Parts: sequence; structure tokens; C-alpha cells
Amino acid sequence: MTDTFRVAFVCVQNAGRSQMSTAFAEREVAERGLDGRVEIVTGGTDPADHVHPEVVEIMRELDIDLSDRTPHEISTAELEACDIVATMGCSTLSLDADVEVRDWALSDPDGRDTAAVREIRDDIRERVATVFDDIEARVEAA
Repeated sequence: MTDTFRVAFVCVQNAGRSQMSTAFAEREVAERGLDGRVEIVTGGTDPADHVHPEVVEIMRELDIDLSDRTPHEISTAELEACDIVATMGCSTLSLDADVEVRDWALSDPDGRDTAAVREIRDDIRERVATVFDDIEARVEAA
């Protein structure tokens, strides 16, 4: 492991689940005092033009603004430089490096009603917190 622990949140479009995961991860870094010790990476294998509107709306309920975020493509090389890669259940990734891949098998929020998107969001928030419990322990032990 390098001095900076790298964690990636990846899905196909980088427009919903991975964007919510990244936003929650950014909060975890700030709240746990891990600035400079944890790097968050996000992207998609076939990125959309914008973050899904229903995702932007549901994250606003938690005072998280995703309206200025733009989905982007992520390379295999970027992912292979990570310590943990969390996929959202839509990945066909095949990484050669020693990377821990966690596939979360989450439903796609695109086009779903508010209640469904809220349920996906809350599941993601819990999963990200669990990942950061693990990351924090590894960073503290390093």
C-alpha cells in the first residue's frame, strides 16, 4: 500500500450509484479526519452526460449537491492503482492488479421513483460507512 489509500466507486454511467457513493465517501474522509490519507476515485465504463436528476434531488435531502458533477470515464490503470474498488453491481471489470473488489449489486436509480431512490441512497450510505470503518483501521495501522 502507498502512503495514500485509494478507494474507487465505479458503475457503468457514473451518474447515480457511484456519484452517491463518492459524495458519502467525501463526507467520511472529512468527518474521520482522513484528508490527505485517503484518495477517492470515481468513474464509469460508459459515462452518461449528466448525473441522474432523481439522484441529484434525493441527495439534496441530505444537503449534498451533486448538480455540478459530471460523469467521466475511468481507466483500468486508474482502478488498478486503487486499494479497494467498489462496483455498483453492473461491472464487468477484470483487474490484474492486487486490488480488493467489492461488488455491491445495487439497483439502478435511473428513472426510479423517489422512495426507491431514497432506499438505494440509504443502502449506499451504510455500505460506504462500512468501507470506511475498514479503511480507517488500515490507515491507522499503516
